[in-house]
Amino acid sequence: MGPRMTGFLKRSLVLLLAGWLAACGAGQAPAPPPPADAGPKDRTIWVVSNGWHTEIALDRVDLKASRAAPPEIEDLPEARYLSFSWGDRAYFKERNQSLGAVIEAAITPTPAVLHLVGLDGPPPEAYAHLAVYELSITEAGLERLVAAMSAAFTRDGEARAQPVAPGLMTRSFFYDARGEFHLFNTCNTWTARMLRTAGVDISPAGVMTASHVTGRLADLAEEGS
Repeated sequence: MGPRMTGFLKRSLVLLLAGWLAACGAGQAPAPPPPADAGPKDRTIWVVSNGWHTEIALDRVDLKASRAAPPEIEDLPEARYLSFSWGDRAYFKERNQSLGAVIEAAITPTPAVLHLVGLDGPPPEAYAHLAVYELSITEAGLERLVAAMSAAFTRDGEARAQPVAPGLMTRSFFYDARGEFHLFNTCNTWTARMLRTAGVDISPAGVMTASHVTGRLADLAEEGS
């Protein structure tokens, strides 16, 4: 079986599980409304999706201006933009995942990692081949977002977390992260939760796949049009 077919079967299996379990949890209570901030939405962030995984990218200038700036960004000192995402430690770090790893990552709660990527240019240019959504948030929303992402690093009492492995991109690293990955708490759930912390009107409830995130972002764009 070729690698493309294997990848398709992996994704199909997890999506099938996601759909089945999402149906089981369809009656869960809605999330409370996101924080409502006064002031202009003059800060820009980006959500990037490869159709399977989502991440959040920020301008280094905004990150550095935050009181909660994660010290780990200094591991990529030349990057003007930085992208953050969260996922299963064993599955995320492997470039060639087995079908068993996919199932285990989906069903069994497992330790998590953060993936920090340094980008040379704005995310729409750096990820020109992917879906990129530009969002405007307030300064207060940005501060909450940066604080939440910084708090996701596991530092074990140290001032700065150390990389546990090279990342998947040329300039990127993995770090141990707080929380456990499972089908009800995926990389995409984490993205939605971070966005809601920033004041974006997107609920993490029921979010498992990248399409759950991008579909809700598309709805926001339509509502604002």
